[in-house]
Amino acid sequence: MSKRLLCLNVNGRDHDLAATDSALLLEVLRNKLALTGTKQGCDGGECGACTVLVDGEPRLSCITLAASVEGRRIETIEGLVEGGRMSALQQAFHEKLGTQCGFCTPGMVMAAEALLRRESDPSETEIREALSGNLCRCTGYVKIIESVQAAAEARA
Repeated sequence: MSKRLLCLNVNGRDHDLAATDSALLLEVLRNKLALTGTKQGCDGGECGACTVLVDGEPRLSCITLAASVEGRRIETIEGLVEGGRMSALQQAFHEKLGTQCGFCTPGMVMAAEALLRRESDPSETEIREALSGNLCRCTGYVKIIESVQAAAEARA
């Protein structure tokens, strides 16, 4: 298997690393950069647990080749931390009980972050649509939607 040198900008920092041509972004984030907040779920782009932002848009890292995002801005759940503190969205998920087991939470938060960046006061329908690619088996989504709504209110 051939390797290549990649320069990836992750959470505002450039990283030079060697990776195979077939390396998935999820593998690089977790195994080479130790950013384990991004979860490995279905391995087929169906659950959303691996959602990260690429140039501000949600992207499933389990089906994205790392080489395809070279030169683009990649953000993970770890990158949302502000001054060592949770972002307003992360805090809302905590306070409104938008997480139970927590496995889906990083993907949910990243999908919600993309939504709130483009729409400061989303409707419930817009929230549901933005999160439609993210599966949760614990919460029934009510608390997740309430968390996103609370974060939107806090940002206003």
